Amino acid sequence: MFKGFSRFLQRPGERLKSLFGPESARADAAEPVLQQIVLPRDEHSVSRKNLSENALKVLYRLNGAGYDAYLVGGCIRDSLLGRQPKDFDVATSATPDEVRQLFRNSRIIGRRFRIVHVRFGREIIEVTTFRGSHGEGDDGNVSQQSDEGLLLRDNVWGSVEEDAIRRDFTVNALYYSVSDFSIYDWTGGIADLDRRLLRLIGDPETRYREDPVRMLRAARFAAKLDFAIEAGTEAPIRELAPLLLQIPPARLFEEVLKLFLSGHAVQSFRCLRELGLYAMLFPESDEALADLPWAEALVEQALANTDARLAEDRPVTPAFLFAALLWPCVVQRTARLAHEQELPDVPAQQAAAQQVISRQLQHTSIPKRFSIPMREIWDLQQHLPRRRGRKVFQTLEHPRFRAAYDFLLLREQAGELTPELGEWWTEFQHADESRQHELMKQVGGGHPASTNGKPKRRRPRKRRRPSNRAAPPTLDE
Repeated sequence: MFKGFSRFLQRPGERLKSLFGPESARADAAEPVLQQIVLPRDEHSVSRKNLSENALKVLYRLNGAGYDAYLVGGCIRDSLLGRQPKDFDVATSATPDEVRQLFRNSRIIGRRFRIVHVRFGREIIEVTTFRGSHGEGDDGNVSQQSDEGLLLRDNVWGSVEEDAIRRDFTVNALYYSVSDFSIYDWTGGIADLDRRLLRLIGDPETRYREDPVRMLRAARFAAKLDFAIEAGTEAPIRELAPLLLQIPPARLFEEVLKLFLSGHAVQSFRCLRELGLYAMLFPESDEALADLPWAEALVEQALANTDARLAEDRPVTPAFLFAALLWPCVVQRTARLAHEQELPDVPAQQAAAQQVISRQLQHTSIPKRFSIPMREIWDLQQHLPRRRGRKVFQTLEHPRFRAAYDFLLLREQAGELTPELGEWWTEFQHADESRQHELMKQVGGGHPASTNGKPKRRRPRKRRRPSNRAAPPTLDE
C-alpha cells in the first residue's frame, strides 16, 4: 500500500512527553502512547491533483496568515486507500473567530463543537480548531460533560498533537501539510490502514461515553472500508449501545442517512444488527425483523436497491428508505388493530402508520418532507389491489404511483406477496387504452356502463329552476 514503509521517520519529541505524561493523564481513561511518524512526499500516494482546489486555497491562506493548517480525516484516509476523496476537512491552530475573519464566505456553526464552514459555491470546506485535552479548571462555556460522561461542550483549544488524540479512530487522525507535502501520524493510523483495522483512540468505554455516536461511526467505517473492528474497540459496544438514547433524534436522523445513503447500506445494516445498534435506532423494526419471515429480506433488498442506484448515480430518497425500514412494523400493528379493535383494513393501517411514526420519532426524527411521501407510499399499497373502474386511472396518475409500484415489487421480491399483482400493474401502465380495459375485465373491472370499451359519458345534471311561487307572507305584512 505504501512506498518505503520501513523508512518511516519516528521522532517522539520532548513536547509529547511533557504533554501526555503521567501527571496530566486522565484518571478515567488510558491515554494513547503518542509517537510521531512523518511520511515524506516520496513515500505516500496523496497528490494535490486529487484534492479539492478550494480545500488547498483554505490551507494556503491559513498558512499565509501565520497559522498551522492541515488536511485531516477521511480525505487523507481515502487517498491512501486509493479511493477518490469527497469531503475535505481542515484542522488549524486558528480559532473559529480568526478563521471567520480570514474568510468572508464562511460562518461559524455549532455550540457543542464550534466549527467553521467555508463555502465555495456548492462545496463546503469544514475548518476546525485544534482540540485540546480537558482539565478540571475548564470553564463551562468551553468544556462541559454530563454525569454519564457525555460531552455537552467541547471547545478547548490545543496543539496539533493534542488534536490527534481527540479524534475518534486512528485512521482518521492522519494530517497532510501543504508546507512540505508530508503526512503526519501520531496515533498509529498508517499501520492500522495497512492492517485494515479500525481502532478507537484512547479508552473505548470513555470515548463512547463522551459521544455515543462514535459507535455508529465504527459500524459505518467498518462497512464502508471493509475493515475489521479492533477487539478492544468492539468489546464495549453492545453494553453501551443504550447510550444512543441520549442523542437528539435530529442528529441520529443525519447519522442514519450517512449509514444508508453512502453506497454501503447493506453492509452497514448487517453491522448495526450484529453490534446491537440497530435496535437503538429502529426498535420496533428490530422486533418485527425477528417475527416476520419476509421482513429482513424486504429491508435488505431495499438497501441493496439503494446501493445500486447510488452506484449508477441515480437519485434516491429517504422517504422510500424509511418506508421499507418501518413497513414490517406497520404490517404488525395493522394486524393487531384489526384483530383487537375489529377495524377494517384501511383505517387499521392508517392508525398503525400513525402509531409507528410517533414511536419512531422518539429515536430518529423524520422531516415532513419525507414522512408525508412515506405515508402516501404506504396508503397506495391499499389502492393497488383495487383494479376496477376509474379508480385504477386515479391510482396510476397519483404523484407517488411509481414509488408505490416499486414498493409493491419489493414486497413481492421479499415473499410477503405473490407476484401476480405486480405483473398486472407492470403491464397495465405500459399498455394502450384497449389493452388496459382488457386487463381490467380480467379481474372483473372495467367500466360497467360502457358499450365499446370506453367509459360512457355522463349527461350533466340539470340545475333546478327556482320556484315562481310567491313566498308566504311574514308576520310583519
